[in-house]
Amino acid sequence: MTQWILDTIAAGGYWGIFFLMTVENIFPPIPSELIMGMGGINVASGQMSFIPLLVAGSLGSTLGNYIWYMAGRKMGYERLRPFIDRWGRWLTLDWHDVEDMIAFFQRHGHWIVFVLRFSPLLRTMISLPAGLARMNRVRFLVYTLAGTTIWNILLIGAGIFLGTRFQEEVDKFVGPLAILTIVAVVGAYAWRVIRWRPRT
Repeated sequence: MTQWILDTIAAGGYWGIFFLMTVENIFPPIPSELIMGMGGINVASGQMSFIPLLVAGSLGSTLGNYIWYMAGRKMGYERLRPFIDRWGRWLTLDWHDVEDMIAFFQRHGHWIVFVLRFSPLLRTMISLPAGLARMNRVRFLVYTLAGTTIWNILLIGAGIFLGTRFQEEVDKFVGPLAILTIVAVVGAYAWRVIRWRPRT
């Protein structure tokens, strides 16, 4: 997967970043940290510019989240239940979890969409309950874009830091770091599946 990400960035440039960030927010195991971090390394080496990279990454991320939002909005609250009953084991969710998620969302307000953009595990998941709760579309997009932009600035900055200081050594670390990130995400998911028990 690491090589595919690197090849996509090399071949597609900013459009490659846009595509990868869209896909990353639909299939979370693809790490945005690697995508935008590599973009930052490319900025440090002069192959990319900061602002176009930030725009491409943030718009791609917002689009990916919007797809989840629309899925929740179109599906509707009650129509989700058969899906959860069937696939809840692999989603590590039961219907009580969905009800709690919606209630939490309604209690704490729409600001949670902005705040959770900084959470690696929850930044995509929150888009579904936002759609289920029929959050205002424009407000969802604005909060998502704002949180995503700040997060991407941090990731690009980290990439620039690495690229500037360890330019000759960076290739040695990119592969292992990407593998470590993916293994950690997959391992956390597997542990959650093994430990998960539906509430009665």
